[in-house]
Amino acid sequence: MKYRNFGKALVILAVSLASCNDYLDTKPEGYITAGNPTAESANGLVIAAYAGIANDDMIGPMTSMWVYGSVRSDDAYKGGGGVGDVADVNFYEQYNLTTPSQVWMGAYTWENFYAAISRANAALRALNELKDENFTPTSLRKTRIAEARFLRAHSHFVMKLIFKNIPFIDETLSNEDILKTKNNQYTNDQLWNKIADDFKYALDNLPETQPEVGRVNKFAAAAYLAKLRLYQAYEQDANHKVTGINAARLNEVVALTQTVINSGKYRLQPDFAENFLDGFDNGPESVFAVQFSISDGTSTGRLSFVTGLNYPTGASQYGCCGFHQPSQNLVNAFATDANGLPKYDTFNNVELSAADITPKGVTVDPRIDHTVGMDGHPYKYRSDAAYIFKNSWVRDPGVYGFFQSMKEQQAADCACYKKLGPFMGTSKNIDIIRYADVLLWQAEAYIELGQQEKAMPLINQIRARAANSTGRTKLADGTPASNYKIALYDGSNLSWTKENARKALQWERRLEFAMESPRFFDLVRWGIAEPTLNAYLTKEKTRRAFLGNAKFTAGRDEYFPIPQREIDFTKGLYVQNPGY
Repeated sequence: MKYRNFGKALVILAVSLASCNDYLDTKPEGYITAGNPTAESANGLVIAAYAGIANDDMIGPMTSMWVYGSVRSDDAYKGGGGVGDVADVNFYEQYNLTTPSQVWMGAYTWENFYAAISRANAALRALNELKDENFTPTSLRKTRIAEARFLRAHSHFVMKLIFKNIPFIDETLSNEDILKTKNNQYTNDQLWNKIADDFKYALDNLPETQPEVGRVNKFAAAAYLAKLRLYQAYEQDANHKVTGINAARLNEVVALTQTVINSGKYRLQPDFAENFLDGFDNGPESVFAVQFSISDGTSTGRLSFVTGLNYPTGASQYGCCGFHQPSQNLVNAFATDANGLPKYDTFNNVELSAADITPKGVTVDPRIDHTVGMDGHPYKYRSDAAYIFKNSWVRDPGVYGFFQSMKEQQAADCACYKKLGPFMGTSKNIDIIRYADVLLWQAEAYIELGQQEKAMPLINQIRARAANSTGRTKLADGTPASNYKIALYDGSNLSWTKENARKALQWERRLEFAMESPRFFDLVRWGIAEPTLNAYLTKEKTRRAFLGNAKFTAGRDEYFPIPQREIDFTKGLYVQNPGY
């Protein structure tokens, strides 16, 4: 259900204003007031709720967590034109410079998600006033309620990942009630359960298949509930320390992911590249995606601009702005050993450059050329001269090095691409849940349950797909851009103990989703953010001077501060997160 198909329903919601008093005194056609919703208008409100989860931009991101989950991890640097360019993101990357008063991203993201929650709640109020017989078929009302609750749960979930202690707002609350709702009204576990209730309703009431592409279905709800239960399984105290792993929750993860797997609706895309190219939206790997469009009759289309700062700045076809650059640590992590396995303990002992990563150079996981733009390699799977990446494309290599983000970008001649001023937007969907997620969540649950032998074939599915994803990463003469070597686990090349299986799973998640943003949230879930990130900083400070004073503080930096203006607005009702 691309947003270009939403027009008719949104028109129903529109209130037209004009300078003429005659127009101002006329009730617009389709006007909605409390107490008189129709099935058509309620459906329009649900569509508006879908649109609400994509109402972000470079400021206040919602769909891409490249700042909150990638730059804030060991995967990426801020990039751009030095530390002062969009300084707030530099403060986030340094950890110890993050403060509650920063509004460029944190506060706007808070506002954007609560606006999306408000849209979902508006739809639910209208739907609650109607009866099943108002809809054709009569089951449609519960389907629309389930969609709205799913969308509300998604917004609450992402907010919880970022801020942890957030107010839970549902359709039963009046404006006065909302102003009295605390952000610590529930314990950590209780808040997970409140959000889970929405996903559970969606699971119980959504159909297996929707007639319009883009609407969520039963299996998307099962997958998202599995994700939530996995996070919830790692129990945290008030200072964010993981104190235990709940086996019952892990078993729920196994059952829910199996529901998705058994559906037969999903599979891995044959080529990893297809997840990041136009023309493959809503494919078999996409379990839940935010939808975008272009050439839909509007002036700019329903384009995604959230990563519009992140194109190579020196490339003539782009020109701006060089943000979100892969870290040296991440590039090193793609190297493989003589057996084709990750160099778990020694990967960061060397500093790989493009000169090392050649068809006859070090062996690497093929996913490096799907993730990292580097000198002499095809950019966005293009081997023509205009798209061979050059060091000159990097905006500030003296600060951030010579690597550039690539997954989130599109070729400038793509029908999905549009440039508005210096910034770029595309109609490429942003996947929130890929089938690869589902497989690795189940593998993680099995490992922590002590059933690591069941995790190996799941992880190997991901690795086998990576091994077969080299058809598009070739130079003009048809040779591979790098020296690819990747092997499956067989129990002999790595002893499959619980500890080693956990290490393999965590490594696999990093490489599979590198620069897609889950890395920081994974580290926090696993309870290893502080040791991992401070070890990263210790080495990275010898490579990147701008990180000289950066420090991650356990019990503070696992989450962002509650924006100070939200605390001020509620007259101190909201309680600040620890350490801020």
